[in-house]
Amino acid sequence: MLAFHALVLLIVPSFIWLGFWQLDRAEQRAAAVDLQRDNVAAEPVPVEELAAVGADVDPGDRWRTVEAEGEWDTDHQLLLRNRDGSQGVGFHVLTPLVTEDGTALLVNRGWIERGETAQDTPEVPPVPQGTIEVTGRLQFGETEENTGLREHGGLPEGQIMFVDVDRLSDELPYPIYGGYVELIEQDPAPDPAPERLALREENQGMSASYAFQWWVFTIVVVVGWIVLIRRELRDPPQDGTGDEAAVGPEGEPEDDTEAEDASSDRIQRTQN
Repeated sequence: MLAFHALVLLIVPSFIWLGFWQLDRAEQRAAAVDLQRDNVAAEPVPVEELAAVGADVDPGDRWRTVEAEGEWDTDHQLLLRNRDGSQGVGFHVLTPLVTEDGTALLVNRGWIERGETAQDTPEVPPVPQGTIEVTGRLQFGETEENTGLREHGGLPEGQIMFVDVDRLSDELPYPIYGGYVELIEQDPAPDPAPERLALREENQGMSASYAFQWWVFTIVVVVGWIVLIRRELRDPPQDGTGDEAAVGPEGEPEDDTEAEDASSDRIQRTQN
């Protein structure tokens, strides 16, 4: 019983903490939903107002619509592996847009199908030549921590797992803005073009209901604990000491009344 009581004293605070943890996650997700809605609805601004060379995008500016003008550099174009599209898993096309001042903006132009095997590099739709005006949703750089992805060695040339801006800034021949942009539209528009990326909408998930469930579990444990304690107090376990006191070492009754009754029975059997 002592072990059971100790277990209850451990479980109850743990369940209460888990409930508050899930409630905190629900609040964070609700804040992300509000941020996405407000930023998507905000008016477009030039990319240099929200992004800078050597600095990642502020999380509060994620999903803001930005505009830029420049020329595509397909010589340094990259493919992001294992990306979802309408027809399954394929690649995202990451192409630098070199602006007039020589700074480049990494632009995710959209999704294309994979090749016959995972090692194939599929053909990418060409880009328009000359000056291009682009509009897109701003995103901060991708890392192993915020994506859960891991960089792999031995990938085909021109393929990467995620948009590691710091690493790419060391490999490209020009400075690049922090973060990258998911293309919404460009002028002039190419045909054909990679499949446009849909907005991945944030959602609050089930965290609030999970918090409620943890607290219900807490109540169930406490109520069960109280019921068990009351049962133990009402019906204590029998140790058998009363029965042992009623008989002697040879099994004969020790009580005087029981001894007299036994003697009378023997006398009556003799007379008969």
